[in-house]
Amino acid sequence: MIQKFEKVNKIKGELRLPGDKSISHRSVMFASMAEGKSLIKNCSNSADVNSTIECFKKLGALIEKKGELLIVNGAGSRNFKEPPSELYAGNSGTTARLITGILAAQNFKTVITGDESLSKRPMKRIIEPLSRMGAAIEASDTGTLPITIYPSDNLHAIEYELKVPSAQVKSAVILAALHLEQTTVIYEPVPTRNHTEIMLGLETELYKNGKKIYASAINYPEPFEMTVPSDISTAAFFIALTLLVPGSELVIKNVSLNETRTGILAVLKMMGANILIENEASENGEKTGDIRILSSDLVNTEISEEIIPNIIDEIPILSVAGVFAEGNFRINHAKELRYKESDRIAALCSNYKKLGLDVEEFEDGFEVGGNIKNNHVLFESYGDHRIAMAFAVMSMALERGGSVNEFESVAVSNPDFLKQLNEIVA
Repeated sequence: MIQKFEKVNKIKGELRLPGDKSISHRSVMFASMAEGKSLIKNCSNSADVNSTIECFKKLGALIEKKGELLIVNGAGSRNFKEPPSELYAGNSGTTARLITGILAAQNFKTVITGDESLSKRPMKRIIEPLSRMGAAIEASDTGTLPITIYPSDNLHAIEYELKVPSAQVKSAVILAALHLEQTTVIYEPVPTRNHTEIMLGLETELYKNGKKIYASAINYPEPFEMTVPSDISTAAFFIALTLLVPGSELVIKNVSLNETRTGILAVLKMMGANILIENEASENGEKTGDIRILSSDLVNTEISEEIIPNIIDEIPILSVAGVFAEGNFRINHAKELRYKESDRIAALCSNYKKLGLDVEEFEDGFEVGGNIKNNHVLFESYGDHRIAMAFAVMSMALERGGSVNEFESVAVSNPDFLKQLNEIVA
């Protein structure tokens, strides 16, 4: 569908957003693995997390939703059941990649499929380390879904250095390692999201400029209760909108402030954003807090290579803020954007060209600047939820508004985006 957005004059109020998507995926997985009942509050209602829930239901976990509460009766170690059909991961790379690590240790064959977008995304990055562990996995000729996982009697611990800075690859190896008595050691040269380590209580230590992570059966999950904090990646769209609309102020309550996720706040503050953290707390080892945002005049700044893994999902909305900031917005060292739900580098550049902006595209990023020449543009989402929401924010900051094609794609991460907007548009 085409969704039209008018220029917004003011943002004001408070928001409580659904649970963090990364933490929600893992809470469902770990609860399904644990033997017994777990209770999860404020689990994400996104299509991606629902894909994870449906996969684990097929594997024999008993999962029931009661309002904001998710009740999970898990199967226990190596005790999942052979699913009656293929496991469909939808659009969720987290579902497909992480669940492969768990299935590598089961005693039955499983096939994982996904939608058209997910079926184009690379899976060799998890097959390589899991195969080194002795897992029996096949993918398509191009290294994509469908993936077939066979039972293996040869699963063993390894020492492995991550070749791609990816929390999904790291987590897949960890989840396979939880089924082994021997300890697997993972070397992570570049920091990535550490929710898996935190939630499982894994031992870690620094080495050189990176981190060593230790995982074995002693870390296998047990039943738990938790409240999932709000998703900072979802919050980022409302943060940017508030910054761009003069005279605005917004508080987003109980947001995940994990240090591997707050790069978006750090970059925006370097650009001059007036962002305050209030009521800091901790939930199951995860830092949380309220974020207060006030509209600000922004100035583009150099974005370092080191912070890219920390902001990779927020680059689309960060670039929107950059278009309205002083100077040109430039991003490099972000080739991973080409392997997301869409080729996000190409998608962003194409949409910015529609505005008449000066755009230069690189293999690993892009630069955008100049003046907006075209008004009320129809932006393409390319079926990508983050592109759709980024250009919704762009449209609301334009003098004559704008429209976004295939806006229904936002359901992948935040199906209530429009409802939340209505709560804060003054």
